[in-house]
Amino acid sequence: MSIDIGADIDAFIAGLPKAELHLHIEGSLEPELMFELARRNGVEIPFDSVEAVRAAYDFSNLQDFLDIYYAGAAVLLTRRDFEDLAFAYFQRAAADTVRHAEIFFDPQTHTDRGVAMAEVIEGLLAGMARAEAELGVTSRLILCFLRHLDEAAAFATLEAAEPWLDRIAGVGLDSSEVGHPPSKFQRVFERAGTLGLKRVAHAGEEGPPAYVHEALDLLHIDRMDHGNRSMEDEALVQRLAAERMTLTVCPLSNLKLCVVDDLKDHPVPEMLRQGLHVTLNSDDPAYFGGYVNDNYRELAHAVGLTRQQLTQMAKNSFEGSFLSEADKTARIAEVEAYARAAG
Repeated sequence: MSIDIGADIDAFIAGLPKAELHLHIEGSLEPELMFELARRNGVEIPFDSVEAVRAAYDFSNLQDFLDIYYAGAAVLLTRRDFEDLAFAYFQRAAADTVRHAEIFFDPQTHTDRGVAMAEVIEGLLAGMARAEAELGVTSRLILCFLRHLDEAAAFATLEAAEPWLDRIAGVGLDSSEVGHPPSKFQRVFERAGTLGLKRVAHAGEEGPPAYVHEALDLLHIDRMDHGNRSMEDEALVQRLAAERMTLTVCPLSNLKLCVVDDLKDHPVPEMLRQGLHVTLNSDDPAYFGGYVNDNYRELAHAVGLTRQQLTQMAKNSFEGSFLSEADKTARIAEVEAYARAAG
């Protein structure tokens, strides 16, 4: 009986329309593409095979992951590389019935290696345009500041991106969280707001609930990335629920980085019970062993998610997106129609 229920849930997830709101495009670099780009660009990488790369994906914490993440990014050099990277992700997303994706990119990872901002952004935009034309997947681009670098570097990055700000939806904050509180970037987020950009930030993954408070009160975020440790602060949970703050939760990432020891202990069911506006996402899928449907499926099996809960999180993903209100309404209606038809 349980096998039949599992197969039924898997089939439901496979066809469920959804948006992905927490995806680092550099983190979708599969080992096969890494090797292809290394050969194309004549870049030496510290691995002799695809298998060696996959074997290296044995992390004990966020920093271990980031070390290999930055090593892999070294193969990305040209506009074509970034277009190929983006389109490869969108092909996987389309197969997972992702209708819309809002992708993070880390320009400092590339500009600090001497890659021009234009190569990065124009390549990603080309991949996004191709995905919409060929796959029907719409997307938005979010520029992230690396929080282990200083405020001045973030300001310089924002300034360098100004020619493309009409095609960038927002700014974000990622990389090593502990020791780099959101308050470090308050002024650059204020500047981004004056430029009309949406604001998101990683908070409460490894960092404490205090970082979540700072993201809300100092960065004035429109959406929160991760937010798991908010559950340690009852008043904060109530506030997040009252404000309908969207949380972009990444279950397989949490497991891989030891934020949770076992998926069966993941806080998503309790988050939903307390009225939090939860979405499921893949974070860095090439490194964490699963794209968005893998996150839906594995969490569903681990904690017993229902069709109603899965449908609600898919609806949340569109409601929490930066689509127009008309587009949100249309996409949410698509989710509801699918759920009704699926029985």
